[in-house]
Amino acid sequence: MKKYLSYIGILLVAGAIYAFNNPPVDFEKENPDGIQFFKGSWEEALAKSKKEQKPIFLDIYATWCGPCKKLAKYTFSDKEVAKYYNANFINLSLDGEKDLGGVLANQYGITGYPALLFINPNGQLIQQFSGYHNSNQFLKLGNQVLAK
Repeated sequence: MKKYLSYIGILLVAGAIYAFNNPPVDFEKENPDGIQFFKGSWEEALAKSKKEQKPIFLDIYATWCGPCKKLAKYTFSDKEVAKYYNANFINLSLDGEKDLGGVLANQYGITGYPALLFINPNGQLIQQFSGYHNSNQFLKLGNQVLAK
């Protein structure tokens, strides 16, 4: 009996740690102070990229992914990050496990989440990163891509 109670206690502690490190996030909800993500089709995003002469920043996430949630909650909502990315990129964020997100995850060979892709107006990959990045790190990624 004590053995089962120990297992239950361990599971409760693990669940609490997981919940603390993985804040709840509504990936579909717009953050007016954060990065503004394009809501059209992939073809429309490419056309907008060509018209505005800006590369595409494509965030491919999974709803269960802890680092994806942290990016959405902390990094993408940072005002300085938002100002920089909204001015320099066409931003798109998609669930890699459904619809267009799944198609693009397959097309670009995504094997893990979050996948942070920078794509030129012709749909060619400029650079790809993965994992959580804080605001400063994420700004450096954008600078690195634009310097190419």
